[in-house]
Amino acid sequence: MTEVQRNLIAGEWQTGEGEIENINPSDLSDCVGVFAQASGDQLEATLDRAHAAQIEWASYPMERKQAVLMSIGNELMARAEELGTLLSREEGKPLAEGKGEVYRAGQFFTYYAAECLRQLGENADSVRAGVEVDIRREPVGTVAIISPWNFPTATASWKIAPALCYGNAVVWKPANVTPASAVALTEIIDRQDIPKGLFSLVMGAGRTIGQRLVESPKINAISFTGSVPVGRGIAAAAVQNFTKIQAEMGSKNALAVMDDADLDLAVSLALGGAFGGSGQKCTASSRLVVHAGIHDAFVEKLVIGAQAMKVGHALEDGVQMGPIVSEQQLTENLAYVDLGQSEGAELACGGVRLDMPHQGFYMSPGVFLNTTNDMRINREEMFAPLTSVIKVGSYDEALATVNDTNFGLTSGIVTQNLARATHFRRNARTGVVTVNLPTAGTDYHVPFGGRGDSSYGPREQGKAAAEFYTTVKTAYISAGAPV
Repeated sequence: MTEVQRNLIAGEWQTGEGEIENINPSDLSDCVGVFAQASGDQLEATLDRAHAAQIEWASYPMERKQAVLMSIGNELMARAEELGTLLSREEGKPLAEGKGEVYRAGQFFTYYAAECLRQLGENADSVRAGVEVDIRREPVGTVAIISPWNFPTATASWKIAPALCYGNAVVWKPANVTPASAVALTEIIDRQDIPKGLFSLVMGAGRTIGQRLVESPKINAISFTGSVPVGRGIAAAAVQNFTKIQAEMGSKNALAVMDDADLDLAVSLALGGAFGGSGQKCTASSRLVVHAGIHDAFVEKLVIGAQAMKVGHALEDGVQMGPIVSEQQLTENLAYVDLGQSEGAELACGGVRLDMPHQGFYMSPGVFLNTTNDMRINREEMFAPLTSVIKVGSYDEALATVNDTNFGLTSGIVTQNLARATHFRRNARTGVVTVNLPTAGTDYHVPFGGRGDSSYGPREQGKAAAEFYTTVKTAYISAGAPV
């Protein structure tokens, strides 16, 4: 009988009120494991313990905290092949991407290990004579982290690492689709020199354990990555307690390809941006805004490239695109294919379920042509290996099309014209802009986030993370006259 993988509750590994099976989307005969679902009582117990543990952790000397985060990061990087294989097995991204994700997760921890030593305050003279002002940041308290399935280790790590760096306790609810990676990361953290109950893992459904978590007055801050509707619900729940919130949500990213672009580079960026991770990225290039002067040549190469992509089992050599993460997600993806065609878009290639040697959730990368920006396939986040080409007649029209969206996470331009690149960088209404690079792919030491429906609250990553994971205290000191 398969052993049930447990939650970490108040510093103890415990089973829950039920279990779920985790099935490999590349091979439905492969059960990755059975995972416990936390109960409401367990959540309350772990929240109570987290409060006391946070006070203890905040008092640790900075070098002691640094050593903890450095140890976590080094172990993740050292075990990138092992844990990356596990990640790819349960989530479906090609093995190279799985290993790269785990290694990057380790870098988040080592970066914030260094930040433990860089928490410098400010001081100033008061407008009142003889009074000095001291300004510093303190931990916000207990942080709820709700992370997605598409980057189960990296996204969680870029939240957990700064939360711990700045002296907080963490209660982590990962996505139920990818619990194995969550347990593996939790085991690493639990072995460290931290107070019992400082870090908790509460696996469970969003509508039950997740809802109770975000409604709890014992939570001081919530960091969430997921869909817009869920993010709105979390924000509505959080405001009842005035809980601090940070939400990274949907996107409809555009890559603008100008008539002076390096054609091969543009096609390569579009293919990687649209179909990397099976299109299951908030930074995916789901709209390709292409200048008429290069449109036909670009489309020809794009379709050939999409058709040539090797789709297969995530752990097989040479696979460029793995399966879709679940049956539900695949069904939603295929519904968007039907929707696009009903709107008048031409499906130039792909967009169909594939029969493979292993039974799984496979889909071919699809390209829509002759689309307009008002089509639903260009307004809604599909989270699928589908991309749409929108033909435009000028740079100005391209920029206007890029900005014509409710979202605003990433955008990119492919051009050799410095003036266009500079103007685009300054006028694209997104939180992240790229020039001659994919819309997907960000660095860990600089801010990440978007505008509009894409993001709500302070930025993630880099030094900007301190804005969310800390609270500012201003102290006024009157020392008096020396005698």
